[in-house]
Amino acid sequence: MPHRVAVLALDGVMPMDLGIASRVLNEALDPAGARLYSVTTCSLGGRPVRTNEGFRIVVDDDESLLEGADTVVIATQEPGAHLLATGELPTGVAAAINRIGPETRIVSLCTSSFLLAAAGLLDGLRATTHWALCGQFTRLFPEVEVDPDVLFVDNGRILTAAGGAAGIDLFVHLVRRDHGATVATSAARRCVVAPWREGGQAQFIEHPVPKDADRSTSATRQWAQSRLAEPLTLQDMARHAHMSERTFTRRFRAEVGTSPLQWLVQSRLIQARRLLESSDLTVARIATACGFGDPVALRKHFHTHLGLSPLAYRRAHRVPSPLAPPGL
Repeated sequence: MPHRVAVLALDGVMPMDLGIASRVLNEALDPAGARLYSVTTCSLGGRPVRTNEGFRIVVDDDESLLEGADTVVIATQEPGAHLLATGELPTGVAAAINRIGPETRIVSLCTSSFLLAAAGLLDGLRATTHWALCGQFTRLFPEVEVDPDVLFVDNGRILTAAGGAAGIDLFVHLVRRDHGATVATSAARRCVVAPWREGGQAQFIEHPVPKDADRSTSATRQWAQSRLAEPLTLQDMARHAHMSERTFTRRFRAEVGTSPLQWLVQSRLIQARRLLESSDLTVARIATACGFGDPVALRKHFHTHLGLSPLAYRRAHRVPSPLAPPGL
């Protein structure tokens, strides 16, 4: 049975953000091509929802949908004056949030984290919201640890995203967490979005378009991607780009949002996940094939970035062969 996702749309909702969950999650497919998630939108009383763009959206379900959901998403909405002044939830919203089960996963997009904080669901947790409102968030909810420099925060049951585009990253992350890198990468490719942007990447990064393709680091990234098994260094990449290490690092960070060596580790981890999911190679062979050198280094990076060992990851995310007989 597909994982049931209920998206709550409230007055002031941002139309683009309202569709992010269904856009990404509906592209997550099992080996037979069936959807792994069932996404449905609801509103208070099932009434039409006023967007912040001057039109209304009609939905088919009311907030009772939240009771049976496996994951609840609160789409980005403009926080009301009362909430921003007092930190208190409107009565109808409070009642709707109270219908969410204690084990249900909850996702807030952008300023909807204000609603979760007002409901007490973020007390003692780390969270994020749009960078422009982090100061106000902190004043209203001092018991929440606000991080203004990340795209999203995953606390296990509760996840918060910093904004619309960060919501895309969060849902790709959720697919990866639920079903592994292969399914997540395929879903991202169908959405034409990046398959990997870590939640710790800074929210507000300028990505200037290079004036000259010869001055971009894109060709070097492609070159490095095809040589992940080799012991690449910053000097190797800078030399390929015909730049000094300092210039290469500066331009790389401006274009990608992270350092060359951090990006290299992320690329190797993605490749290692794919091999663990889709091959029978040993951990030692995968460590060599992905450029980690030995299984000890691979295990260290898996524990640091994923919180589990390579073998535990394989058990959780192994993609079954479509040719395998039923039951095997």
